[in-house]
Amino acid sequence: MSTTNTQRAAYAALTAAFLGWLFDGYEMGLFPLIGQPALQDLMPGTSAIVRAQTFSVFIALYLVGAATGGVLFGWLGDKIGRVKAIMLAIFSYAIFTGLCGFATHLWPFAILRFIASLGMGGEWSLGVALVNEAWGGRDRRWMAAFIGASSNIGFMITGIFSFKLNGSIDSISHGLLNLNFSQSTIDYLTHNRAWRLLAISGAIPALVNVFIFRFVKESHGWQEEKKSGRTALWETRDLAGVLIAAIAALVIIYVWSPFCGISKLGALIVSVVAGLISIWGYLLPLRNYLKRLNSGGHSVVDLDKKTLKNLFIGAGLASVVLLGTWGSVQQAARWSSGLIAEGSAIPIMEYTVMASSFGSIVFAFLTPLFADRLGRRITYALLSASSLCAALIFFKTNTSFQTSAEQYRFIVTAFLLGGTTASFYGFFPLYLPELFSTKLRATGQGFCYNFGRLVAAVGTLQLGNLTLLFSGYTHSSLQAFGNAYSVLSMVYLLGIILIWFAPETKGTELA
Repeated sequence: MSTTNTQRAAYAALTAAFLGWLFDGYEMGLFPLIGQPALQDLMPGTSAIVRAQTFSVFIALYLVGAATGGVLFGWLGDKIGRVKAIMLAIFSYAIFTGLCGFATHLWPFAILRFIASLGMGGEWSLGVALVNEAWGGRDRRWMAAFIGASSNIGFMITGIFSFKLNGSIDSISHGLLNLNFSQSTIDYLTHNRAWRLLAISGAIPALVNVFIFRFVKESHGWQEEKKSGRTALWETRDLAGVLIAAIAALVIIYVWSPFCGISKLGALIVSVVAGLISIWGYLLPLRNYLKRLNSGGHSVVDLDKKTLKNLFIGAGLASVVLLGTWGSVQQAARWSSGLIAEGSAIPIMEYTVMASSFGSIVFAFLTPLFADRLGRRITYALLSASSLCAALIFFKTNTSFQTSAEQYRFIVTAFLLGGTTASFYGFFPLYLPELFSTKLRATGQGFCYNFGRLVAAVGTLQLGNLTLLFSGYTHSSLQAFGNAYSVLSMVYLLGIILIWFAPETKGTELA
């Protein structure tokens, strides 16, 4: 392949991955905005605390789905190629998010959200693998910055779109009426902050597949793996382990949810057993692949030492970040609605999403540049410390949104909260690929990043328990929720310690 064609293929891969991550961020940004109004419609007559607990269950459900999807689509990426797997992931998260807008009951909504999360979890690691292999060792810090910023751009677009949508309900209703929509249908779609229209807009990213199918070529690294015969060693029967792992993870969600009456000790025991089953199931495809690889005369991969260590180190680092993210910034929009009077026209949730996502874009873009200069371990430790400080400042200092000074402080602290907690998403695309060789990159990254989501799911479910605990010590539900999120943010202290057991890979070339 000529140099011109190689460059064209690299830019096409980067564009496809950018669009995939951007709309992945758009899909993730939808639920913090539509979750509360959706649950109000789907759970009529329930209290705010019950809806808050259910909100946490839905976040946990998303995280488990994303964890499962990361392993499933990582397996597909190593088996059938990065490009085909990316197309399937985008199709999954787009179509099933769009269908959420037509749900009339809680459980169909939950099932559709879970299926969509499979694709959202898979797309990230596939895109990282494709871009790193298409660009090789060239400009990796800039590629990581690009990756980290892209999904946060999508997150910000969600806030802007929701802001514009809710400011134009009358115009949209009039337009739909001119298209011969019945008034009852228009009212159905635009009721309660038009959350159904927002969900339906999630189907738009499926069009990205037209571009990918037409212009994006498979990475040279994966093609070499296919020629060697190693891709055939990924067998479909191994996915039974992923299914078992997903079921075990869903059991963990159930025992910690408000829908189950099991004791806390019983839930803990079940969680430990189910967690071990999940680890076994998520790792089964990789373990069996390596057995076939090592017994077939191919190059041996030392899973018991370096690879296994990197898998669990990467999973631990991702667990800290994802638990911190989903315990703070992803809760911020819903929490901020308590700063204004009920029924107020101030779009504070959209302000929260836009300010935090703008911070996310800036910090995620700059982080790989600092990591390339300071080293991976120092950078991760600094990011953890700053994320903890930003979360505490946001949830403990914002108590009202009335005066201009209060509004200014809120916007600034939301910017810092989003920026610091999302900075890791510019760090991981640089660091995780350095932990694995080409033959394991998609699956290895998928396991680390998405197993972290499983841990975050369990931690997020504790928000309900923490909120109930603090409710007995405060007179304000806003303070109770803020205290719960602040306590959960303490997980960043663990990250500051854990990173020093991880390898320093600054200057490492991709194998």
